[in-house]
Amino acid sequence: MPDSRTLPSSRPDGYLATASVPGVEASASGVSWGAILAGAAGAAALSLVLMLLGSGLGMSSISPWSNRGAGAAAFGFAAISWLTFTQLAASGLGGYLAGRLRTKWAGVHGDEVYFRDTAHGFLAWTVATLLTASVLTSAVGSILGAGAQAGSAMAGSAATAATGAAVAGATDASDSSGPMAYLIDGLFRRDPATTGNAPADQPAGTTAGAPASARAETDRSQATTEITRIFANGMRTGALPPEDARYMAGVVAQRTGLSQQDAEKRVTETFSKAQTALNDAKVKAQQAADAARKATAIASLWLVISLLVGAFVASLAAVYGGRRRDL
Repeated sequence: MPDSRTLPSSRPDGYLATASVPGVEASASGVSWGAILAGAAGAAALSLVLMLLGSGLGMSSISPWSNRGAGAAAFGFAAISWLTFTQLAASGLGGYLAGRLRTKWAGVHGDEVYFRDTAHGFLAWTVATLLTASVLTSAVGSILGAGAQAGSAMAGSAATAATGAAVAGATDASDSSGPMAYLIDGLFRRDPATTGNAPADQPAGTTAGAPASARAETDRSQATTEITRIFANGMRTGALPPEDARYMAGVVAQRTGLSQQDAEKRVTETFSKAQTALNDAKVKAQQAADAARKATAIASLWLVISLLVGAFVASLAAVYGGRRRDL
C-alpha cells in the first residue's frame, strides 16, 4: 500500500498538498526556534547597522550655518523614509532566514505549512524588535521620551516659563543688553528741547565735575534698580499699582525735567510695552509647545506604521524562504 506522503498534488502557490499522516505531525514540533532565533539575530544586527548608518548620514546633512544643509521638513521626511527602509530590509532578511532555515515538515498539509511559515516570520520579527529595543532603549527612549516630556512641559508651563524669563530679565539691572534695560532707559531719556545742553547723566542746575558726575551716576543706578523691581512686580501681578506709578513718575520727572502728568504718561506707556513683550513671549512659547507635541505625535505614529510594515514583510519573506526550502 503506497504511503500517502508520496502522493503530492500541485498547488498554485508552490506548496505540496499532502495527506496528513496520523502520528507524524504530533511527533515533530511546529516551531523551529533555531530558525526563528537565527532570523531574529540577523534582523537585529542589520537593523542596528542601518540605524547607525542613517544617524551618520543624518548628522552630515545638518549644517551649523544658517540657510545651509537640510531643513526641518526635509530632515524629518528623510528620517521617516530611512526608518521605513530599515524595517523593510531587516525584517525581510530575518523572515527569509527563519523560513529558509526551518526544518522540513513531512506529512503536513500545504495550508498548515503556509501558516507556520507566516508565524515563523512574525516570531522572528517579534524577537528582533524586542532585541533591538533592548539594545537601543537608551537612545530611542531618550529621543522619544525627551520629545514627549518637552512637549508636555512646554504646554503645561509655557506661560510660567515666559513670565519667569521676562521677570528675570527685568530684575537684572546689570544686564544692559536686555529688552527691559532699553525700556527703563527710555524712562529717563531727556528731551533736548527742554533741558538745553545739560549732560544726560547730570541733573539740571549742577556744575560739571567728577564728584557731581559720580553722584549722578550712583543716583541713576539706584533709581534704575528700584524701578526695574517695581516693573517686575507689576508684570508678576499683571497690573501696575497707582501708588507705584505715581512714585515712578515723580522720579522720572525729577531726573528728566518733565511734568508730573507727562512723566505718568511715559511710565504707563513703558509698562504697556513691557506687558506686550511679555505676552508675545507667552504666545511664542505656546506655539513652540504645540509644535513639539505635534512633532512627537507624528514621529510616534510613523514609528508604529514602520513596525507594522516590518511585521508584514517578515511574514511574507518567511513564506518565500519556506517555499524555497521545500523545493
